[in-house]
Amino acid sequence: MPKMKTCRAAAKRFRTTGSGKIRRRKANKNHLLQHKSSHRKRRLSQLTLADDSDGNNISKMLPYMK
Repeated sequence: MPKMKTCRAAAKRFRTTGSGKIRRRKANKNHLLQHKSSHRKRRLSQLTLADDSDGNNISKMLPYMK
């Protein structure tokens, strides 16, 4: 059986922590930023963990993350 290909779109959006959890960016930080407060924009800049229920789908797209 051939190797599984990595979904490049997912590879650009997710990475793993040292313990194997999946990190992702937060939404709403791309445009229309002038009416958002500095505090809100600063919080949106931080990475967060992807939900466990999405873990199976993400790991299928990224076979090297197992």
